Amino acid sequence: MMKKFALIGAAGYIAPRHLRAIKDTGHELVAAMDVNDSVGIMDSHFPNAEFFTEFEDFSAFVDDQTILGKKLDYISICTPNYLHIAHIKYALKNGIDVICEKPLVLESKHLDELKAYEEKYGARVNSILQLRLHPSIIALKEKVDAAPAGHVFDVDLTYMTSRGKWYMKSWKGFDQKSGGVATNIGVHFYDMLHFVFGKLLANEVHYRDDKTASGYLQYDRARVRWFLSIDANNLPENAVAGEKLTYRSITIGDEELEFSGGFTDLHTQSYQNILNDHGFGVEENRAAIETVEKIRVQPIAEAGDKAHPLLSKVL
Repeated sequence: MMKKFALIGAAGYIAPRHLRAIKDTGHELVAAMDVNDSVGIMDSHFPNAEFFTEFEDFSAFVDDQTILGKKLDYISICTPNYLHIAHIKYALKNGIDVICEKPLVLESKHLDELKAYEEKYGARVNSILQLRLHPSIIALKEKVDAAPAGHVFDVDLTYMTSRGKWYMKSWKGFDQKSGGVATNIGVHFYDMLHFVFGKLLANEVHYRDDKTASGYLQYDRARVRWFLSIDANNLPENAVAGEKLTYRSITIGDEELEFSGGFTDLHTQSYQNILNDHGFGVEENRAAIETVEKIRVQPIAEAGDKAHPLLSKVL
C-alpha cells in the first residue's frame, strides 16, 4: 500500500535525498514545509505536493487530512539540528511516524523524552544512520567480529570538508543550534565507530574551536584518534576537489578503509528498511549523541601519545 509522507525542511541540503527515497520506494509526498521557498527540486519528484512556508498552515493541513480520513503515515524531518526535537514531538503527538536526519537530537535527555512520547502516542521515531548500511562498513564490522577476542584495533579517523564564510553565519556556526563541528559533520562517524567497535570506554578532547576538533576515543575493540575540520587550511594536498574540497580517511592499523563511494542509494535503502519495520530507532542513537554531547563540553586534555597526526597543524 502506498504510504503518505510529508517533509519538513524541503529547502535544506539533505532534502533531495529524502525526496528521492520517497519516490524510489514507490510512495507519495503529500505536503512539504520550509520557511524558505527555494524548493524547485520538488518539481523533479512531487510537483503536485502541497507546499507551505508557515508551520501553522502546514499543521492545519495535517489536521485536515486526518479529519478527511487521509492521515499521514510519515513525516520526514530535514530541518536544522536544533529544531529536530520539536518537529519530532509534533509528529508523534499527531500519531504519525517520523523519519529524521542525523543528529536525531542534540542532548541525550531528549532521547528519553522521545521514548516517552512514542509510548504515549503510539508512533515511532526512525533515524537515518546510513553508514551502518555501507558495504565497506559492514565488511569492517564482520572483520572486527571475527578477530580474536581481546584484540583492540588502532584507528585513525580524519574528515575535513571545506566550508566558506557563509557557514559560520548560518545556524551551523552556532553550537546551540548545530551542536558544533563534531556534531554537525561527525555524529555519523561516531555512530559508525560504536556500531563497529562496541561500547565507548574513554572520550578525550585534545582540541576544539569553531572550525576544528580533535581527540581520542577508546572502544571495546578500538583505540581511535580523530580529527574533524571545516577549515580549508587544514586540508592535505591530496584532498579531493569536488563541489567542495573534501578529505575523508579511516585507517585501521596499516590498512586504509575504502569508502569514498557507495553513498548514493543509502537514504533509499534506509527508507526501505524503515518501511519494512527494520529502521534504527531512538535507542540506536544514544551512544553517538552521548559521545558528541561530551565532546562539546568537556575540558581539553593533553594529547600525549594519543594525538592525531594532524593535531600539530592547529596547536
